[in-house]
Amino acid sequence: MAIDERIDAPVLIGRRITLRPLESEDFADWREVRRHNGGWLTRWEPRRAFGQPDPVEDRQAYAMRCASRRRERQLGTGWGFGVFVDAGEGPTAEGAPEDAPTGGLPEFAGELNLSNVVRGAFRSAHVGYWMDERRAGNGYIPEALVAACRFAFEEVDLHRLQVSIVPRNVRSRRVAEKLELRCEGLAERYLEIDGVWEDHLRYAITAEEWDLRRTALSSTWLGA
Repeated sequence: MAIDERIDAPVLIGRRITLRPLESEDFADWREVRRHNGGWLTRWEPRRAFGQPDPVEDRQAYAMRCASRRRERQLGTGWGFGVFVDAGEGPTAEGAPEDAPTGGLPEFAGELNLSNVVRGAFRSAHVGYWMDERRAGNGYIPEALVAACRFAFEEVDLHRLQVSIVPRNVRSRRVAEKLELRCEGLAERYLEIDGVWEDHLRYAITAEEWDLRRTALSSTWLGA
């Protein structure tokens, strides 16, 4: 996996995926995927504040979203990535989309974000991710999460990453379980999701655990 020289605009290269910050020119591709997955995704996300424009339908709101992510990178408080699937990589899982790409440039397929980065004695971040339903089940998000772990622990010098998942979100839990992230237990009414205060299972990995497992994880998921 290669990492761009600048931490404020990193590009992470995995075995089949590329992670890079989303920019204004990605709007059409991002909107198409979000529109297609509206019902699939919104039930696991916080609701927009009243009167807040929808970045899926408002290009300016999307541009402001990109600018906010850029500011977070500059401040070191967060890193947001688009997940781009290599177009030459065909479907690998049963039930994968028939229209999966077979050639050309990497195609936008989801997002992975390191957010709420805290420095000092904590040096921790929260991880959130989502994937286009048409590509789910191919292991792209576990691969992206391993790439993000490598970046977080080896480039940003964080000590801990946490993934918080609504227990009934089976697909999201499968990502954490595939990577054998440590489950720290249930946090009751932890986050407001789609208007409801939902319990969350908290999964985590620390820098010490990464040091012990990075060779196996990188070999399995990144091919390096």
